[in-house]
Amino acid sequence: MMRIWFRGTGDSMGVPRVYCDCEVCGEARSEAGGVNRRLRSLVQLEETESGTTLIDCGPDWGRQMEAAGLRQVDRILITHAHFDHIGGLVEWSDACRWLGKKGEAFAPAEVIAEISARFPWLHSHIQFTANDEPMMLGQWRVTNWRVHHGKNGYSYAYRFDHVSGKKSWVYCSDAIGLTNEQQKPLYGLDLLVLGTSFYKEHFAYETRSVYDVTEALELVKEWKPRRVCFTHMSHDIDLRKSYGLPEHIAFASTGLEIRLETV
Repeated sequence: MMRIWFRGTGDSMGVPRVYCDCEVCGEARSEAGGVNRRLRSLVQLEETESGTTLIDCGPDWGRQMEAAGLRQVDRILITHAHFDHIGGLVEWSDACRWLGKKGEAFAPAEVIAEISARFPWLHSHIQFTANDEPMMLGQWRVTNWRVHHGKNGYSYAYRFDHVSGKKSWVYCSDAIGLTNEQQKPLYGLDLLVLGTSFYKEHFAYETRSVYDVTEALELVKEWKPRRVCFTHMSHDIDLRKSYGLPEHIAFASTGLEIRLETV
């Protein structure tokens, strides 16, 4: 079994936005509310043989670790080198230094090169390993592939296939305009975690970087996953509202746990 926790479900700026007085940001910062309070996107994976794995390490990493009751992790998988996905690596590196234990990070080679160019000292306390080829995470075969990230360039999606062949799922937090080839690993999944920053984004398509909910709903009709969780949400999404989503599709909330049984 794999257990998946959503420790952050926000887009690059999180919710609330410091500058914003909209209804969603107001609720997110209120003491009485906070259902819309969202740290930058990150998931925690627990698997018996491989221990604790995180996907991404954004600038809210420390707060997310505290909320999860974690003091250390076994490894981190990285999707791309944007700050909202790697901003916590400096803090993790320092934690590894104090613990006297070198951290393990896995990412495609071009992502590691970008991280190294910006933070060359991280290698002192974090071992970066390229995972352009499939890797094993306990009983799960992990593969990744490059996906379009609109005006923001590229990202990588991660697919997890259990060795039994009984379960498969994908984490794809930052993508838009996927080609037919890039969509192939998204068909017939047990779980799809997909980034959708807005319900309906009205900015010009060429200026955007992530699918909106309306576009995602059309795509999943084709891909036919058994369950879908939307993440990477901006302050446009209000979790207090009903959006009339199909029964097998929902917005992820902070602390949500999903269990993928493999027996």
